[in-house]
Amino acid sequence: MSDPIDSSDSSKRTFVLEVSNKMGIHARPAAMIVRIATRYSGEIWIDKNGEKVNAKSIMGIMMLAAAKGTKLTFDCYGSESIEFENEIKELFASKFQDE
Repeated sequence: MSDPIDSSDSSKRTFVLEVSNKMGIHARPAAMIVRIATRYSGEIWIDKNGEKVNAKSIMGIMMLAAAKGTKLTFDCYGSESIEFENEIKELFASKFQDE
């Protein structure tokens, strides 16, 4: 995976979300995350235990193998990071409409 942009960037926003749906992040939830992330112009990275992937990459997200209970750290860069955070939090709260 590519290295994220300079972490000293002042527009960086970081937050942690826990996977709470029983099936974890499989293909459909990964696609839902990508669909939201690609609407935003800034870079968005997801970290699971030090492994970072681009939130706009469905294969990257699926490679994280995030099961129920996994904590994912999101690093967002850009002026729309608050909007992304709000939208992705709603998606996680809905349990990806799996249940």
